[in-house]
Amino acid sequence: MTAEHDYESAAARVEEIVRRLDSGEAGLRETLELVREGRTLIEFCAAELAAVGGELEALRLDELVAQLDGANE
Repeated sequence: MTAEHDYESAAARVEEIVRRLDSGEAGLRETLELVREGRTLIEFCAAELAAVGGELEALRLDELVAQLDGANE
């Protein structure tokens, strides 16, 4: 995945790939290429979601620590 891709564009491309595969119009080679591309994009999206989830968890922990510090004063 290149730097120019973000989660939203990757997810949109996955949707395009699924529509193309569902259409039944893709030949064997194109199907293989689309599946490979889709797998790469899905892995990228999963990694992005995991990273954002980790950041959200860290923010929640920071908020909890701040609340605890405020309660101890």
